[in-house]
Amino acid sequence: MDILPILSTLRRHKITAFLVILEIALTCAIVCNAVFIISQRLDRMAMPSGVDEHRLLHAMLANIGATSDGKARTQEDLAALRQIPGVAEVASVNQVPFGGSSWNTGIKLDPKQHTSTLNATTYYGENLVRTLGAQLVAGRDLLPDEYMDFDDVVRAAAAKDNRMTPHVVVITQKLAERLWPGQSALGKQIYLSDDPVNVVGVVKELVRPSIWDDATASYSMVLPIRVSQGEYLLRTASPQDRERVLAAALDKLKQINPHRVVLKKHIFDDMRHNYFQDDRAMAGLLAGVCVALLVVTALGIVGLGSFWVAQRRKQIGVRRALGATRRNILHYFQTENFLLATIGIALGMLLAYGINLLLMAHYELPRLPASYFPVGALLLWLIGQLAVLGPALRAAAVPPVVATRSV
Repeated sequence: MDILPILSTLRRHKITAFLVILEIALTCAIVCNAVFIISQRLDRMAMPSGVDEHRLLHAMLANIGATSDGKARTQEDLAALRQIPGVAEVASVNQVPFGGSSWNTGIKLDPKQHTSTLNATTYYGENLVRTLGAQLVAGRDLLPDEYMDFDDVVRAAAAKDNRMTPHVVVITQKLAERLWPGQSALGKQIYLSDDPVNVVGVVKELVRPSIWDDATASYSMVLPIRVSQGEYLLRTASPQDRERVLAAALDKLKQINPHRVVLKKHIFDDMRHNYFQDDRAMAGLLAGVCVALLVVTALGIVGLGSFWVAQRRKQIGVRRALGATRRNILHYFQTENFLLATIGIALGMLLAYGINLLLMAHYELPRLPASYFPVGALLLWLIGQLAVLGPALRAAAVPPVVATRSV
């Protein structure tokens, strides 16, 4: 079909055509970036934790009043928790993955460095790697005789006595790759203070409790330090045991010491769900915006098509009288809409790129992949053709006799 008659008609309706093009361009720009942000949120929510999520339980208790025998009470608690049927492993910990608050420290590769190479999370707790179910990919786990009490480590650090500070550490694979690209981390040394700490093991993944940068989400390490702060992590024999074991564990802990309150109690799956609730809300909101924009754009195209059919009813009848078939009329309106959509999509892609540059500059969003542009274009072309189909069918149904009316 000759496109020149279509362009000639559009030039006589410049404002209407411009508004449709602008609507499609804005929809294309916003939808491309919104879908990209949604995919980022979904990827973030699906990030691996590196732990046996479906069998983990978390409980945190606080004593009513001061206590002087925290270490002995913790050992009593651990012994009692191990006796509960269905408990496979248990540990007293300083923090847990997706827990929110985070214990962190700077890592140096040379004690003479003025600034740290990077920042990493420090997990404490005897038997922590086994309790978490983290997968060792190189080296070994921390040994029982390598553990030190937290209070002793603090006093030794203050006195600069390196005999009572950790000398071994287990780190994550991503942290190892960041510190020593292409090399084995085993036997390497890091510096948390002036004294070296030897890497003896590497786990595949271990996510941080609080993640402010997804690229560093697995920069974690486990140090051989015992803690007695009333925070416990349990791994059950099977996922079906979790509810029963959690209730039994809390009852047992309250029996041992009634003078304490439960601050937190979680099944680990719930902890992950709660941690990503803001990301889930953002993804849902943006998905709603995308649907609303696409519906409004489709309705705009339907409205424009219906208006133009009403305006050109006599012209359509003349064409039918001169031999144009219904298929020709249908093709005419679909081609006209395709041209408007193509111009709008081209402008929308430029606008989408500009919006992405703005988001990169102010919100550290990654660059919008080029694959989103053709996908967005195909979606808008499809919606445009479906939206104009109804008005185009009504135009094709105009009988030739209309050409002889009102003459």
